[in-house]
Amino acid sequence: MRPRASYRPNHFLPPALLVASGAVVGSLSVLNEFFTSLFNVLPTLLLLLGGAFCSVYGRVRQVALLLVVYLAYYLLDTQVDHFQVQGVVREDAGLVFHLSSLLLPLLYGLHGCWEERTHLARDLVARCAVLVAVLGVVLALGSRFPDGMLGAVGSVYWPLLHGDWMNLVQLAYLAFLLALVALLVTYLRHPRPQHGAQLLGLCGLAWMLPKVFILPHALHVMSSMVMLALTASVAHEAYQMAFRDELTGLPGRRALNERLRRLGRNYVLAMTDVDHFKKFNDTYGHDVGDQVLRLVASRLRKVGGGGKAYRYGGEEFTILFSGKTMEECLPHLEAVRQAIEAYQIRLRDPDNRPRNDDAGRARRGVSAGQAVSVTISIGAAERDALQRTPDEVIKAADQALYSAKSAGRNRVFRHGENRRGAVRIRDVAG
Repeated sequence: MRPRASYRPNHFLPPALLVASGAVVGSLSVLNEFFTSLFNVLPTLLLLLGGAFCSVYGRVRQVALLLVVYLAYYLLDTQVDHFQVQGVVREDAGLVFHLSSLLLPLLYGLHGCWEERTHLARDLVARCAVLVAVLGVVLALGSRFPDGMLGAVGSVYWPLLHGDWMNLVQLAYLAFLLALVALLVTYLRHPRPQHGAQLLGLCGLAWMLPKVFILPHALHVMSSMVMLALTASVAHEAYQMAFRDELTGLPGRRALNERLRRLGRNYVLAMTDVDHFKKFNDTYGHDVGDQVLRLVASRLRKVGGGGKAYRYGGEEFTILFSGKTMEECLPHLEAVRQAIEAYQIRLRDPDNRPRNDDAGRARRGVSAGQAVSVTISIGAAERDALQRTPDEVIKAADQALYSAKSAGRNRVFRHGENRRGAVRIRDVAG
């Protein structure tokens, strides 16, 4: 019972905004003096400061990606400066540009898919060794056989796939396609802000390269935005690690505490606990216990009435209704309780799993193991004259939760109610 991958739009939003703004600003033919100077020095600053920032967090992969982007930027910037000053390209411009267009996506994709190891220093040395080896071989061949190298890289190998719109050599488009697929697979396997930034950064580089000698600021602006997106993704991921529960995907205790500081006068807090979770965990194992927590979290995430669920700790969750009264919230709490109660978890025998996909398809829809259900107990309290602070409201909700569990579990209690006053659909034995 493996956890489902959690694909979130906010993985892509920050890098998407940066790359999109880079495309807009890079398309401008004129920038004022301040921004021109800023983007001239920004890639170097991002390499130094961003590399140091990523190193502090042990993100060697991002350091390598920053280095790859900067090396391509440096090589191409030398060519662009000569072209803008002299009005003609350098003699080696074609070879440098085509090799950069080919090696940039290949090395970017390689380091983007290369996972960090335990020994980060060794990992960084290995990445740098690969980078030096590749660049050394290319530099040696390019210096000794420039015409042959240019002919090999710039040839059209598949005429049917070549279009007049292609401003890069054909092999470069193949390299970008391979890198795109590899980074997409990496993200789908492990959805993380860093992987999302790597994917969109590659798209930004694909936009930039054909315009290096056409738009005067495309190289500086887009290189800066891609490097900034890679660096910002480390901060984004650190924020998620601090404020979001990894197992369930819900905001964690720290996020709840931050939200409690910004509440208004009217709100309702509900404390939720999985019934008999320890016994369930001991009987079926921790893997099934984790699946139960993910199931409960997925249902609590869909609670109506403007409620927002948080992982409080262990098998406890908190639902916060801001600007609501108890009467408005109780139907939504009861609805989510029923949704969890109605869901059946089918436990599969690991020794009797299908051996292949055909056998698995044949057994779908057929009872494949024991079915169990999960229930939750809920205690709710609202801010009033007796509970004025969030801590007091949480304490009151905890007391209501204890009453709900003492009354037989699988029910919703509001603070101050006795067992007869409990809001519940049916009596379920503990």
